[in-house]
Amino acid sequence: MEIIGTVAFSVSGALIACGAALDIFGVVFVGCITAFGGGMIRDILLGITPPSIFKNHIIFSIAVLSAIIVFIAAYVNKEKFSIFKFKIDHINNFFDAVGLAAFSVTGAEVGFINGYSDNILVITVIGMITGIGGGIMRDILIDTTPYVFKKHIYALASVFGSILYYILRLFFNNISLASALAMIFVIIIRILATKYRWSLPKITISPIDSNMSKFDNNAQI
Repeated sequence: MEIIGTVAFSVSGALIACGAALDIFGVVFVGCITAFGGGMIRDILLGITPPSIFKNHIIFSIAVLSAIIVFIAAYVNKEKFSIFKFKIDHINNFFDAVGLAAFSVTGAEVGFINGYSDNILVITVIGMITGIGGGIMRDILIDTTPYVFKKHIYALASVFGSILYYILRLFFNNISLASALAMIFVIIIRILATKYRWSLPKITISPIDSNMSKFDNNAQI
């Protein structure tokens, strides 16, 4: 689960970093932050220091290698990268969905391992933070409003997936079954939300009418 989530989020972060015209260090850094950011926040909240990623060199190397491969592929095909941006976005959405699903489940399981099996709120929050934390840090680094706060159903997919995992894990006590079903659930929600543009209600403020602006200026004079 950890390897799947790491590769998926590292690729997703690296693709976005390439689109933001970062150099190879920036692409690798953003790819790794996307892969590890949520887990680092989770571990700090649970009092696990240093975060577990610093003890797992293999997972760290996998994230770095995944980001480098994405950079090389984008660099060699610079013209195609810009031309096929729409298709690349679809590829990125898929990897992002897989990463979100894998890390939401992984985060929820870490909550179980650390003795919070009787607290669904802790499990849900820890699962969500693990799933969306890296993406939030990624978007901040490339100077954009975090995707999770404005696009489609994202954080809720992680929340519902973590809750489903908690229920299945608690009542069936089968980690494999709970992981598989919760991951599939999150991936389906994300894909459907992207396809049909499901979004939470939000306030869209229209620009001030030019005539109204002139009126306000005259009033101030």
